[in-house]
Amino acid sequence: MRILLTGHKGFIGSNMLKALAGHDVKTYDWGEDPTLLTTHDRDVCIHIGGISSTTERDVDKIMRQNYDFSCQLLDRCMNTGTHFQYSSSASVYGLNQEFCEDSPVDPRTPYAWSKYMFERYAIKLQKSAYNVGDRIQGFRYFNVYGSGEAHKGGQASPYHQFEKQARETGRIRVFEGSREYRRDFVPVSQVIDTHLAFLNVKQSGVFNVGTGRAQSFYEIAEQFGVPIEEIPMPEHLKQSYQTYTCADMTRTDRAIAS
Repeated sequence: MRILLTGHKGFIGSNMLKALAGHDVKTYDWGEDPTLLTTHDRDVCIHIGGISSTTERDVDKIMRQNYDFSCQLLDRCMNTGTHFQYSSSASVYGLNQEFCEDSPVDPRTPYAWSKYMFERYAIKLQKSAYNVGDRIQGFRYFNVYGSGEAHKGGQASPYHQFEKQARETGRIRVFEGSREYRRDFVPVSQVIDTHLAFLNVKQSGVFNVGTGRAQSFYEIAEQFGVPIEEIPMPEHLKQSYQTYTCADMTRTDRAIAS
């Protein structure tokens, strides 16, 4: 297939690029020459590029990269009949305790708002039906972990951060109450497999990407077999920190099986 991939230098994008070996792949990242951003010669656009920091507070920066650019790219794809896949985030659920795609949303950070606003734009555009057969597929990633995330620093997954702490200091630090903080941790390989499976799915919409299981941060830390120290949670995280996430995978699984 002829594929345009954005975000190929990032964590998930770099894994996607490897998985697309054998396809005709063009790549584009934010800040590159915009004349390189063409969709008329592409069958599919997999849009993973953007700001992935959930704690970024520069709203204008996030909106430019995560929303404005995404809207422009989607418009191009719809004008050229290019199948469009994009990354969204389970952060749109906020502090809610239900995680079906039709559940209420509760974005609590600029990052989460940028993802939800683009979802709304994409759904509205899909309903306008530029071309019969247009496909717009959004994927709400839950907590992704795996190879290639070292550059993310403090935004890397607990798996990566705990492994690094255990190796370098012989102990792991977790926030107080981490036995109660439970998340759906999904390996990056499953995220890639979901995108690839949906290349053959005709359905548009928003789809969860998780495991359907929740683990506590403390349980993950225990896997490394070193002492665990509890530390206070920073104040700036308390109002938006999700205590629980667990993907309802019903819609995603049905779409893949159809």
